[in-house]
Amino acid sequence: MLLANKVAIISGGATGMGRAIALKFAEEGCHVAVADINVPQANETIRGVVERGREGLALECDIASSEAVQAVVDQVMTKFGRINILVNSAGTTAGVAGGSSVAAISEGEWDRIVAINLKGAFLFTRAVVPQMKKQRDGRIINISSLGAVHPPTVSPHYHAAKAGLLGMTYDTARELGPFNIRINAIMPGPIRTPFYDKLIAAMGEAEKEAFFECLGKEAPLQRMGRPEDIAGAALFLASDLSAYVTAAVIPVSGGLPLEAPAAN
Repeated sequence: MLLANKVAIISGGATGMGRAIALKFAEEGCHVAVADINVPQANETIRGVVERGREGLALECDIASSEAVQAVVDQVMTKFGRINILVNSAGTTAGVAGGSSVAAISEGEWDRIVAINLKGAFLFTRAVVPQMKKQRDGRIINISSLGAVHPPTVSPHYHAAKAGLLGMTYDTARELGPFNIRINAIMPGPIRTPFYDKLIAAMGEAEKEAFFECLGKEAPLQRMGRPEDIAGAALFLASDLSAYVTAAVIPVSGGLPLEAPAAN
């Protein structure tokens, strides 16, 4: 197993990409703590972890609170005595169809989106680094977005936060490399997760399927991504398969931003 007896914290692991990463890690021998504000769904993820023969913790966490983040880290250390992997997967968007004009974003909404998508990753990174330094071993994976460098619509607060994750990845990888702490990022493209729920809430089922089919056709691979596609990349970055990889940003986007081939 690629992650035998490792311990991972996954923020935002209750649903979507975070859940898929948690289950993939568990399949490869990793014990998992899920930190999420959605406790019922976090418990569902941990049930899947346990079913795969690993130990798990579902911990309620407001990712924008340093006290809440530190409490998660303390509980994981109490139970497992180590933290090998951190996945900063928690995130949210305003969920406004067509995006959010910079002129229409309130200061409070800007602060909320940046806090969840960027500040939370900083807080978790800051909280786990002392233990990882002590171990001289650690892997941190930041889940950014293709929108950080190639925005598909107008959402400046969300895309700025995701671009900030890339900057933090490069900077911390340089700082922490001498401690054998590897820090990388994944840039998902269109992945079918609850991320889209607000955008498609008013659509009927047939309209939703048509929406996802159309969105998938924009990629050279001609389909929407699955959470499991992100989990595979995360497993590579969390394991020794990537032992000499740090400060890397991996697009998992079906080939975007390349244009899809013309229909024959």
